[in-house]
Amino acid sequence: QVQLVESGGGSVQPGGSLTLSCSASGSILGFFVMGWYRQAPGKERELVAAGFPGGVTKLADSVEGRFKISREYAGKVMYLEMNSLKPEDTAVYYCNIRVGSAEYWGQGTQVTVSE
Repeated sequence: QVQLVESGGGSVQPGGSLTLSCSASGSILGFFVMGWYRQAPGKERELVAAGFPGGVTKLADSVEGRFKISREYAGKVMYLEMNSLKPEDTAVYYCNIRVGSAEYWGQGTQVTVSE
């Protein structure tokens, strides 16, 4: 089965940048959808960014113009580039892949934005 591992989280000051990565292991065949989600304490998990076959991407309004989702050509490593970070971005960030009817999640990586 597919396993996902996130990395790159940490603590930064407002206005700073971080790039998260998601490494996938296992068999991923055919087209798939990738996404980054986040969940802050006391809040529901929300979609931050998604990538679709053909290179189409979408971003949540709250991160539009600041975040970018991408992946390597091999499709086994995905990234979330985060710029101009705000305290409101503080959350645990999760990598997600959908392949056919299957869905896989990573364990999450903490991002904290504060002075």
